[in-house]
Amino acid sequence: MSGTEIHYTRYVALGDSQTEGLGDGDDSTGLRGWADRLAAHIADHDPGLRYANLAVRGRLAGQVRAEQLGPALALRPDLATVVAGVNDLLRPRFDVDEVAGHLDATFAALTGQGARVATVTFPDPTGLIPLARPLAPRVLALNARIREAAHRYDVVVADAGRHTVVTDPRLWSADRLHASPLGHERIAAAVAHALGLPGSDDSWTHPLPAPPHPVPSGLRAGLGELRWAAGFLGPWLGRRLLGRSSGDGRTAKRPALLPLHE
Repeated sequence: MSGTEIHYTRYVALGDSQTEGLGDGDDSTGLRGWADRLAAHIADHDPGLRYANLAVRGRLAGQVRAEQLGPALALRPDLATVVAGVNDLLRPRFDVDEVAGHLDATFAALTGQGARVATVTFPDPTGLIPLARPLAPRVLALNARIREAAHRYDVVVADAGRHTVVTDPRLWSADRLHASPLGHERIAAAVAHALGLPGSDDSWTHPLPAPPHPVPSGLRAGLGELRWAAGFLGPWLGRRLLGRSSGDGRTAKRPALLPLHE
């Protein structure tokens, strides 16, 4: 990192299930996730760091703004991450203007209070979920609006959406919606690199080694898609039809600024 080194003492993470850490640990043993990993990276150089994670699974961008922004501002962070919009993308009535407006307002409030803010863009889901091909234009549109809002408020962008490695299946958990532990590690590395943290570099963009076994194709691939649809897509659609969310009744896992203990 060139120039004056920036130190962070109060990091607050806002968002949905990805920031909460789904796919990296579980609810019985505890979730880690990319934001926890980023906090650990910062704490290696700033041991006095205190960290809060307000993210809750299933939250839409408007809910992140309505439920998490006020508490985040009250914590007066010098660093905040805001990652939201994927749950909106999956809804039938996706409105990119509405989602972008919530992100814009969240960026404005946090940067207006003096926080350094970082966010990420999202990968094209087609490479992971062939059935999700109709979502690709939505992802492109949302990523463009994220970049515009970030430029407007000097928000740092880890532009994961531009790199093909992020669609490697090994970076994703079995549900293909949440990152695997390796995926969370890569997201943390991407944000650290975008922020210019000491010890960070662009290695997160590098392809993984070739898999030891060939990728399934033909009938095996089709059967895999059916199993995924039955195991993950079906239950997800069921919750949507019933007006339920995986985050119903849940609260933030780390609502207060606390020292990081590993």
